[in-house]
Amino acid sequence: MVNLNTNDHLKREILTNSQVIAVVGHSDQPIRTSYQIARFLREVGYKVYPVNPVVKEIDGQPSYAALTDIPEPVDIVNVFRRSEYLPEIVDSAIAIHAKTIWTQLDVKDWQSANKALDAGLNLAMDVCIKVEYLRLLG
Repeated sequence: MVNLNTNDHLKREILTNSQVIAVVGHSDQPIRTSYQIARFLREVGYKVYPVNPVVKEIDGQPSYAALTDIPEPVDIVNVFRRSEYLPEIVDSAIAIHAKTIWTQLDVKDWQSANKALDAGLNLAMDVCIKVEYLRLLG
């Protein structure tokens, strides 16, 4: 239960040791940032699960309606939804025993952040996972 925004060492450790990332708000449109970041994450070796209830599949891979539908444990929940959706996403991440919540730039809700930390999840908020990966591991 660490706020990763203030700890590059643990952020690097989590990026190195994680294998499965759920991308909540993963678009099927290649011009969208969520699509591009998810593609990057796949290219550097992560198993990425798209979570988007309005899309059936993305590039031949099934898209899941909810975090609870993903068929294996999730290390990182990477959030591309607006901040107002963060409370329910954090609740779902807690329910599936995810290890880390990582919200993209401009996605922040401090009450949800505290709830995630109190539940024992690591947290990176308002930070781009690709930028941090390249900065710390690239």
